[in-house]
Amino acid sequence: MIEIQANLSRPDESYAMLIKAHDGLSQEESHAMNARLILILMNQVGDHETIREALDLARRGIGTA
Repeated sequence: MIEIQANLSRPDESYAMLIKAHDGLSQEESHAMNARLILILMNQVGDHETIREALDLARRGIGTA
């Protein structure tokens, strides 16, 4: 089961790192970086069912999902 409660040891710093990583990027470059980051983190997680559940949670309430 996916942990949906805050689980970051340093959430403010982690969020700031994410925002800073986008500095100077165009919208297209920012989307590309996000896609790469997602693939890297999916590889780190490694478990198909965990990734499926995370995708379902992320999509919930967005668009027609």
